Amino acid sequence: MIAIIKYNAGNVQSVQNAIERLGYKTIVTDDLAMLTCADKVIFPGVGEASSAMRYLIDKGLDKVIIGLQQPVLGICLGMQLLCKSSEEGGVEGLGIFDNEVKLFPALDIVPHMGWNNFSSVKGPLFKGIQLADDFYYVHSYYATLSESTIAVNTYIQPFSAALQKDNFYAVQFHPEKSGKVGELLIKNFLEL
Repeated sequence: MIAIIKYNAGNVQSVQNAIERLGYKTIVTDDLAMLTCADKVIFPGVGEASSAMRYLIDKGLDKVIIGLQQPVLGICLGMQLLCKSSEEGGVEGLGIFDNEVKLFPALDIVPHMGWNNFSSVKGPLFKGIQLADDFYYVHSYYATLSESTIAVNTYIQPFSAALQKDNFYAVQFHPEKSGKVGELLIKNFLEL
């Protein structure tokens, strides 16, 4: 079973639809036991970092997420909350990744919205995916580069388009809104 974390952030339905189109059963839940025993966990999100973190802490989800042993995929805000801190609301994150999340400088249009590809990419999440393949982004905040960075994109400046450490994977873009190439990335994750 694939568990999708239910918390104070949107975009759960489109992630659920994308996974079910691939033939997998999903459950959207904030039940700690169900998250712990799921085969894979998806941590999606569209929203604001500080209110989302408050919800995670209030429900005890913060400690459960950190302790998960199965593959976990953070998407967009989910990725940012897996980092150590965010300038959005001055919040401490879950600290899985040693990245800071910062606001893009206003040197171009913010948010970064639309299709973009990578300048570098590595790892099993990107099996069959090329540097030139475009994914869909909508974000005003970005994760800095670190040793956990497995894909780099540039908008105003280079940033982590994807991260990986142990069983935790995370992407800044929205694979569920990225057509066939996004579907391939989700499939790669589900087959880990």
